[in-house]
Formats: sequence, structure tokens, C-alpha cells
Amino acid sequence: MFAGQERTIDVKKVLGIVKTILVWVFVVLAISMTLFTIISVNTFNRNDRNILGYKAYIVNTDSMSKTDFKAGDLILVKETDPATLKKGDIITYMSQSTESFGETITHKIRKLTTDAKGNPGFITYSTTTNQDDDTIVTYMYVLGKYEKAIPGVGTFFNFMKTPQGYIICIFIPFMILIVYQAVKFVVIFRRYRKEQLEEMSAERERLETEREKNAQMMEELQALKKELQSRVEEDKTPEKNKKPEEDKKSDEGTGENKDE
Repeated sequence: MFAGQERTIDVKKVLGIVKTILVWVFVVLAISMTLFTIISVNTFNRNDRNILGYKAYIVNTDSMSKTDFKAGDLILVKETDPATLKKGDIITYMSQSTESFGETITHKIRKLTTDAKGNPGFITYSTTTNQDDDTIVTYMYVLGKYEKAIPGVGTFFNFMKTPQGYIICIFIPFMILIVYQAVKFVVIFRRYRKEQLEEMSAERERLETEREKNAQMMEELQALKKELQSRVEEDKTPEKNKKPEEDKKSDEGTGENKDE
């Protein structure tokens, strides 16, 4: 019997630990997703923002998938002096091509060159197609040098921006936490209410016991009072009987005096 109870306690303890871990996992997940969304919205694909000195861009095409990164990856680009760049480096720049004007592109440097005005720049190309870009990338349009790619983060971020992503990654975890806390509150409140009712019941029983004791004491006091009254009356009875005899003797004595 004792061993069975011990096993039951161990199971409850393990379940409690598992429940606590799951709750914290949901908490961390929900908070992480919220922070990730806030940071990404305010940082990713922003030329004027950086994270610890790195700009973050989501790759939208597979123009470099043959060698370095693919669509859906998140790439980190570090600001670099364009004069230090060389053949084979991968750079991120603002496109001046009529077909993609103003877009952010990350391609590899094929060679160093100058434009028609003599400004130094680079001829870049897509490693997937091995075709050169239409325009020369001069220094003023270079945003930085590619450093590293984080696979799949861009795809996940794009999913997060959709209603489905928001519901799955943020809304549902927070709702689970809210429901869990609500259920926990109800359980605690019921337990507190039960304990309060038990305390009130115990207090009523105590008061009832004290009332019975007080009633019993009152009965004993009444009985004692009656007994004392009875004894007092008994003590007074001989005195009443004795008084007429004393009065008679007194009268006889008075009569003798008169005869004399």
C-alpha cells in the first residue's frame, strides 16, 4: 500500500514537472515569436537599419542558389569600404537597372571596372545563370559585403507576416497560456473556497462545542445555586423554631418578677 502511494506521488510529481516545462516552452515560444516579429519588421530589408553592425535581407530569388544561398534564406551584409572589395566578393547593392530600379540585389563581383563617367565600380553577375547584370555597380550604390546566410529564416518571416502565421505562431500560444492561467486560477479559487468553507465549518463546530460546554456549565451552576439555596433555607429553619422558645422563657421570667 505504501509503495503504491509512493509511485502515485512520483507520477504526480513527474506530471507536474512536465506541465511546468510545457508552460515555459509556450511562454518562451510566444515571447520569442513576438520579439522576432517586432525586430524583423523593423530591421529586415531596411537599408537604414542594422543588427550589431549587420544589415539583414530576405532573399527572394534563386539567382545565387547554385553557389551560396537561395530564396527564403536570410543573409547578413556588413558595411564595407567599396575600395576594399575584390573579384569574387558578393555584394549587396541598390539596382540602377531599368528592369529592377531601386531593388536590393546581392550578386557576385566578376571584375572591377569604371562607368562611362570614370567612376569606379563592379561588374556583377548571378552565379545561377552566369549572366552579368545590366549596369555597373558604382561605389555609391554598394550597401555592403555579404557575410553569412541563415537558411529558411526569410521563409519563416514571410509566413509570420501572413494571417495564418500570426495565428499559429503568436495568437495560439498566447491563447493557450491565457486559457491555462484561467483554468489554474479557477482551480486555485475553488481550492481556496473549499478551504475557506472547511475553516468556516470547523469554526462553527468549535463554536457549537463551546456553546454546549457553556450550556452544561450553566446547568451545573444553576444546580449548584439551587443546592446552596436549599442549604441556606435548611440553616435558617432551626433559628425560627428556636426563637419562640426563647420568647416563652423570657415571658415566664417576666411573670415571676411581677408576682414578687
